[in-house]
Amino acid sequence: MIIIWKDKLVDKFINYIMLDWKKSLAIKLLSDVFEEIKSKGHKKPEEIFLKALENVMPKIEVRPKRVWGSIYQVPQEVKSKRQLFLAARWILESARSKKWVNFSKALSVELIDAANETWNAVKKKLEVYKMAEANKAFARFANR
Repeated sequence: MIIIWKDKLVDKFINYIMLDWKKSLAIKLLSDVFEEIKSKGHKKPEEIFLKALENVMPKIEVRPKRVWGSIYQVPQEVKSKRQLFLAARWILESARSKKWVNFSKALSVELIDAANETWNAVKKKLEVYKMAEANKAFARFANR
């Protein structure tokens, strides 16, 4: 069952799933993922999807900054577009790393786990936060 969504986040996520310009296949994969989430007992898969993205989106990241010949990892705020990109990339990366099941099942498991704040994608966000916390002394170089 192929569904066309009106939500911009879902459309953007479909574009991140898409490989080799096959958007219809990406739409079918995401609709299979939503059906899989429904079959696991969740009534509204769209809410699980949005909650998973919200839980994985980082607010702060570290960026390399060159100051007087030295390179520092400077914590900076992340813009909203980049937050969505990083969250989608981390979720898809961890779902693609699971070779034991097909992609739609792996992605549905990853979305449910991210909505519950467990699994790989949320761990990646926490790693980024730890790096930002460790390098907060270099925050003074952010505006140079």
